[in-house]
Amino acid sequence: MTSELVGRAVLGWRVAELVESWPETVSARALVLEVPDWPGHRAGQHVDLRLTGPDGYTTERSYSLASPAARSPGGWRLQLVVQRVRDGEVSPYLTDVFAAGNLIEVRGPIGGWFVWSPREGGGAPVLLVAGGSGIVPLMSMIRERRFRRDRTPFRLVYSLRTQADELFADELNRPGIGDGGVETFVLRTREDSPRSGRPAGRISAADLAAWGWPADFAPRCFVCGPTGFVEEVARLLLSLGHSPDDIKTERFGPSGP
Repeated sequence: MTSELVGRAVLGWRVAELVESWPETVSARALVLEVPDWPGHRAGQHVDLRLTGPDGYTTERSYSLASPAARSPGGWRLQLVVQRVRDGEVSPYLTDVFAAGNLIEVRGPIGGWFVWSPREGGGAPVLLVAGGSGIVPLMSMIRERRFRRDRTPFRLVYSLRTQADELFADELNRPGIGDGGVETFVLRTREDSPRSGRPAGRISAADLAAWGWPADFAPRCFVCGPTGFVEEVARLLLSLGHSPDDIKTERFGPSGP
């Protein structure tokens, strides 16, 4: 096959079935989709979901993949996390109506810039900085590291509004086997953060200096979250001496990644 045809095959629409779901927070829901012929994906990539109404109207949204694909009797299983958006067109359906056994179209994987692999980086440490639901693609990197039994040092700085908004709370607070070398620091903007002893407030250069890697270590930095958050964190990392070449960013609008 030519590269053009391979690209079409990978990015064509596939039918997926919802096989499992659970609430991550009051407003966010994890979805596990089973896809018969999934081509595989890299940590940090995303997919498009397409809904079609009875009248033929279609709408699409992009969502980050939360973990490596898992083989199942019916094909491959992909995990996403959908944050409900007030007055949204798609997210309320996916969080409140979409039920096990329902079908949806999925296209992907998409994106080759904001990705991490144990084969890249020459052993340099990794700094993950998440704002809100921007944790989702970064969690896929943590899970990929665990799945590959990789020992690259990871540090995650996770900024969110309140404890009730924390995604993957159980997994981050009680690391499992294979998570040695992953350090997590949670910062809250509207509540104090007891574990870090930090008062409520937006992320700062002092936070990144205290809980990130020194620029001298040349860490690979991945920053994901709302546009304003990502731009500010990138600016702070540059002010701390990190190279622009070592900073990768992914931003999203109101509907999430």
